[in-house]
Amino acid sequence: MTKPHHKLSIAPMMDWTDRFCRSFHRVLSRRALLYTEMVTTGAVLHGPRERLLGFDGEQHPVVVQLGGSDPSDLAAAARICADYGYDAINLNVGCPSDRVQNGRFGACLMLEPALVGDCVAAMKAAVSVPVTVKCRIGVDDQDSEEAVDRLTDAVVAAGCDGLTVHARKAWLKGLSPKENRDIPPLDYGRVYRLKQARPALPIGINGGVRSMDEVEAHLQHVDEVMLGRVAYHEPEILLQVDPRLYGETAPVPDGFAAVEAYEPYIAARLAEGHRLHTLTRHMLGLFTGRPGARAYRRHLATEANRPGADLATLRAAIAHVSRGPSALEDAA
Repeated sequence: MTKPHHKLSIAPMMDWTDRFCRSFHRVLSRRALLYTEMVTTGAVLHGPRERLLGFDGEQHPVVVQLGGSDPSDLAAAARICADYGYDAINLNVGCPSDRVQNGRFGACLMLEPALVGDCVAAMKAAVSVPVTVKCRIGVDDQDSEEAVDRLTDAVVAAGCDGLTVHARKAWLKGLSPKENRDIPPLDYGRVYRLKQARPALPIGINGGVRSMDEVEAHLQHVDEVMLGRVAYHEPEILLQVDPRLYGETAPVPDGFAAVEAYEPYIAARLAEGHRLHTLTRHMLGLFTGRPGARAYRRHLATEANRPGADLATLRAAIAHVSRGPSALEDAA
């Protein structure tokens, strides 16, 4: 099975792209491919599955990202995730944190392409949904030309349905995970060359993309662009995805309408006992560029955590924001 073609996806981001964040992002774009946070195989096999894997049906298309390096465990975890209804399974070969290095997965797997191939092959044998990989262009002193080619050869031979490449190396020694998101230089050309060499393999690019103009420029060279922090910190950018990439009307016209559309979901989750802050912390970047956005963020960050905070709290925060055109809308 080949990977469904999506021109834009939202990166898996730890502590950010949880089920509530994804439901909010889906309000802003029908087309963007959504990802879970990375979930380890141990958590899937032995942890609270519904809390870790449960998601709301309107989130489709949605991909679960797994972290692990044992082929049999990954196969078992992939089967569980497929049974939950995920549209694809993605293997993390890019996270540089100490925790994943100690667990022998994430970016350190760039050093073991044959093992990554075994992992992909095991997952492919276990599920009928697409299996994809997200990687870096190398780690530490690896030659990025050789590192990416070796990994790609291994996963393609195993039947991988698509590859998303964060166009930076990961430095496993000397840089923190946060520093690894910014300090290693971007090399988009390396990803472009990979696509030229592998025209039949769906290839996405990730790292440092901050605008829809940049997205459209990258799509001249690769199949898909993965947005990371900009999609989280400036979520109204997602309102441009459906019109600009697919020629379709955005689901809602602006951030105010997005909140109105999201309110029934918030109300339902509050009724289940979730706190308002759990739902609205993913909305703090909304209204970036509008007068009153700072007061909105301050009000929501302060008040949403209080006992009894509800939709009235959210509406009071929004009342600070000007309804004129935002800087993002002007840029569109």
